[in-house]
Amino acid sequence: ARRISSAPLEVVALGGSKLAATMGHTTAAVLEAIDADMNTMVADYNESLDTIWMLIAAMLVFFMHAGFSLLESGCVRFKNTQNILAKNLIVVTVGFLCWYIVGYPLALGAVDDPGKMAGFTNFAMDKFWNDKSLFRVWFFQGCFCATGATIVSGAMAERTKLKGFGMFTVLMTSVIYPVVVYWGWSGNGIFNYSENGESKSIAGPALLDFAGSGIVHLVGGIGAICGAIIVGPRKGRFDANHDESFDAHNIPFCVLGTFFLWFGWYGF
Repeated sequence: ARRISSAPLEVVALGGSKLAATMGHTTAAVLEAIDADMNTMVADYNESLDTIWMLIAAMLVFFMHAGFSLLESGCVRFKNTQNILAKNLIVVTVGFLCWYIVGYPLALGAVDDPGKMAGFTNFAMDKFWNDKSLFRVWFFQGCFCATGATIVSGAMAERTKLKGFGMFTVLMTSVIYPVVVYWGWSGNGIFNYSENGESKSIAGPALLDFAGSGIVHLVGGIGAICGAIIVGPRKGRFDANHDESFDAHNIPFCVLGTFFLWFGWYGF
């Protein structure tokens, strides 16, 4: 009987194992590529959700300025309506410009060696294109900055000139509010200290300021009470011999403004 060589069978087996190994490597590479694509898609999806969510919240807070305008113009006497509306416009327009140039850098401009007083980077949106998520943060936080200044306009209604309030708005949105924001939220400000490499608050537990309303109303409220004390009450407001009425001239504006503020509050 002739002996049949097994060499061809060994070659076929060897070729099959190499083919299987090659296919295994190819499959693994395809799976890795699919996994990388999925991770990229998930990251892009989450980034889109974060951006949409922050923009919606920021637009709600921005809409509150319409509520402030209605409420304040309705509460003052008719002769002062134009003045109080102009102040609300100044807060948003001038306030955002100041926030763009100086305010944001002092409040949230991260530096390599952070100090206790303020940040010092990203002036006029410098390097924002390197991290595009900063654009949404800038707009969201800018709305709060303007809101803090608007609180003061209502507290001093009918008692300040447009020029004086304009100068206060520049100071408030450029320095006062941004510096306090850095103190409270940066983790490196004067309200914080380091212990064993961990940032802690002087109040004990870490500072948790839900939606930022604590800092906004702290700065706006203190500014409002200081302004009210400095300018004093309206002339004749508490004078029994003064005949002029100080009643709100438009109650529907007051009610509508309240509802606008209520709705915008959900953006906080």
